[in-house]
Amino acid sequence: MTGKTPGAKTSRPTPLGIYDRPPQRPSVSGIEIAALALSIAWLTISVIFFVVVPVDGANAGGVSMFVTMLAIFMPVAMIWVAAMAARASRVMREESQRLQAAIDAIRNAYVSQQQNAAISSEPSVTRKLDEIVKTAKKTESTLATFSTKRRASDPTEPEPEAEPAPTEPDEQATLALGSSPEDLRPPLPRGDFIHALNFPESADDTAGFSALRRALKNRQSAQLIQAAQDVLTLLSQEGIYMDDLRPDMARPEIWRQFAQGTRGRAVASLGGVRDRSSLALTSGRMKQDPIFRDAAHHFLRRFDQMFTEFEPDASDAEISALSDTRTARAFMLLGRVAGTFD
Repeated sequence: MTGKTPGAKTSRPTPLGIYDRPPQRPSVSGIEIAALALSIAWLTISVIFFVVVPVDGANAGGVSMFVTMLAIFMPVAMIWVAAMAARASRVMREESQRLQAAIDAIRNAYVSQQQNAAISSEPSVTRKLDEIVKTAKKTESTLATFSTKRRASDPTEPEPEAEPAPTEPDEQATLALGSSPEDLRPPLPRGDFIHALNFPESADDTAGFSALRRALKNRQSAQLIQAAQDVLTLLSQEGIYMDDLRPDMARPEIWRQFAQGTRGRAVASLGGVRDRSSLALTSGRMKQDPIFRDAAHHFLRRFDQMFTEFEPDASDAEISALSDTRTARAFMLLGRVAGTFD
């Protein structure tokens, strides 16, 4: 599995796309301004009318005063009721359009993912078979060269006894066929791994993109990063962004207990996300959307496996830094909704 940097032109969304927010609508719109202008105009006309028109003793009673006040303020109230209704209608129309766009985006992403998986699976298998064939041919060439030299140095030796291959070429063949390029690469530094899990801050974050590229060259970290990218993209479609969450951070020893298999109330503090709207939206999406549910459970499994391997050699400072990444916050949110910490 080869990772792709967020800047590559692929059908999958780039990591930076998950941080894009919808445009903020103004707090005071034209509807409120028009309502305020009409209210002021009506109150001005009312004041002028009742100041200019003299009030005699017969019209000074309590009922007359009540009717006067009703005539002044009732139109103002009706203006603002109409303004609020118009604003609510506009908001509902915009939210309906946004929801339809999100549904279309999810459908298109799912179809594109299925098509890409079908197209890319066959070339990947063919490429691996070609690599094995080339390695086998190289091994056969080495064995033939060694056998030819052996016969040339001793022409009286019978040919059947000159065929067995020495031990050294066999060991080289085993190394060529049994090893992968990932096994020969040095391990990924923990600092780069933590930096990659937080994803680049912006398009100008050179260090973040460099760490992400190095992490994507490692098969295990690339799988986790890809799973994290998927869930962060799906959460952003609900308006949930990891930068907006302020979870209660658990102590490193709680994370270590979780990595060592502890579950239940002892590690409940790992689900430190308290934002009710984010929890409600995530829970509703997980119940209704099977694609989102599968992506969330796949991400939780990858994070659990990664942290189990990461914890034994990591310091408390490194565990704290990892728990403050965007990937860890997504784990806290989805883990609490899925009941991982129960």
